[in-house]
Amino acid sequence: MPNVCLIDYGAGNLHSAARGLERASPTADLKLTVSADPADILDADRIVLPGVGAFASCSEGLRSRPGLEEAVHEAVRERGRPFLGICVGMQLLADWGEEHGGSRGLELIPGRVKAMKADGLRLPHMGWNDVSSLTDHPLLPANGDAYFVHSFAFDGADEHVIAEATYGETFPAVVAKDNVAGAQFHPEKSGAYGQAFLRNFLEWKP
Repeated sequence: MPNVCLIDYGAGNLHSAARGLERASPTADLKLTVSADPADILDADRIVLPGVGAFASCSEGLRSRPGLEEAVHEAVRERGRPFLGICVGMQLLADWGEEHGGSRGLELIPGRVKAMKADGLRLPHMGWNDVSSLTDHPLLPANGDAYFVHSFAFDGADEHVIAEATYGETFPAVVAKDNVAGAQFHPEKSGAYGQAFLRNFLEWKP
């Protein structure tokens, strides 16, 4: 039985993410736990970190939960659990986020999160955009459209960027390093492409 922990740290679209994972599950016996309890994180087969809002407030919310950051690092680095960050959850994988003066990330994928320039286009970047795969990675479906809502983007993680999108500028849409991955888009709101992405994550064996 797949055992997934969706981390609840007060900064994610939990209901939508949970429904997306349930719809994407290739089996009917998915065990989905929504929790910030370190024991639940360490017990899970795979872990999802959602995120909506500002990097700084999400970072603060995550670190305000006792033992949560330590559990994430143990699950990822020591136990090798597949880990997925969504939207700001992807950005939190970075070393540092520059929003609101700067905040430390989880330091799981090297890079910084910087404000988009987008060549004069309106920000936040909100809506559907093509996602182009850069490599044959087991997480990635065939190229398709995904739904984005963001004003900041991952920067400096070139060797770990496996898919990209363009909105005035080209930016990472998906990053991955070992058993850790992040999607800048919202797969739970991205129709068939998003469902295929989540299904791939539930079956991913890094």
